[in-house]
Amino acid sequence: MAQQIWNIPSLPPHDFFLCLDVDSYFDYEHDPEQIFERGFTRPVPLRKRDILATIFFNGDAEAPEFSVRAHESLSGSEQAEVDAVLRRILGVDLDLAPFYEQAADDPVLSPMFPELYGLKRLSRANFFEDAVNRIIQTQIKHKPTARKMVYEVRSAFGTRLESDGGMVPAWPRPERLLTGDPVAMKRHGLSLRKGEYLVGLAEELLHGRFAQSLERSTGTQDVHEGGFETSVEPDSGRALKSIESMPPRELYELLVSVRGIGPTTAQDLILFRNRTDGWFASHVERGREKAVRRWIILSYGGDPDHTSEEDFQEMIRCWKGYEAVALEFLYVHWVLSEKRQQGRE
Repeated sequence: MAQQIWNIPSLPPHDFFLCLDVDSYFDYEHDPEQIFERGFTRPVPLRKRDILATIFFNGDAEAPEFSVRAHESLSGSEQAEVDAVLRRILGVDLDLAPFYEQAADDPVLSPMFPELYGLKRLSRANFFEDAVNRIIQTQIKHKPTARKMVYEVRSAFGTRLESDGGMVPAWPRPERLLTGDPVAMKRHGLSLRKGEYLVGLAEELLHGRFAQSLERSTGTQDVHEGGFETSVEPDSGRALKSIESMPPRELYELLVSVRGIGPTTAQDLILFRNRTDGWFASHVERGREKAVRRWIILSYGGDPDHTSEEDFQEMIRCWKGYEAVALEFLYVHWVLSEKRQQGRE
């Protein structure tokens, strides 16, 4: 089949190559050191099938553009679908310029701007992929092993796609993962509990809390009409789109009610959507602040266990509307600092 190539411009500034230093952005089959020359290849979920696409960045942070090569021919509507998915993955619609101006006087963030100018997070194709990835990798310290486990689950429940470098498994659809046996998932390295979390997440998305939330917000009662064989839109597709537009705090409350998603994972999943805002809940256990808020307060030299809500909001006053962007700067700065420290040891 004929391959198709087109370009996706990004809002400047955007330097995709900064992502290559962040291992957590990539999956088991990726070698960030080779992406600069060979491009970034990954599965893209469409309504009716999965395809592979390879993305090349032009290297210009001030006039950023991505060249996309689909590995097979697409209809016009399918190309538009690929375009929309890649826009989320790459973050091309995230406007950083107002953030730089707003946070120019922030004592922690502003010193990071020269080194991380144009940083935009790299996410996965949708909330479900992000959530599956996080649930599997949580509490596994050896990340290469964790990424291999994610790959094994993809191989077992996702479509097998052929590329120049061999087979690449797509990410499982909720409809497919719903049929999984948590006990059998142990052969992929997952604990029984994590297998139950994954199946439960698919159930919640299709028939549980997420679907019910969508029905309340749209007034529709036919969310589950149709089937996976013809389109994922009537099932998980609508719920996934609804998740992208939910206010951060509302989504957080929904996520922490789902078995297997704790406060830290919930906050991270909120921040990987195709939007700049977020929300950081206070989560105190045994008198100690936990999760993302603790890390933020420590970054600003505060005492997480004795910081009031008012003081916390003052710390992040330059973040308003850009909480997801700001936290990613803190995270990538920490990643680079850790790598430099390891290089000196």
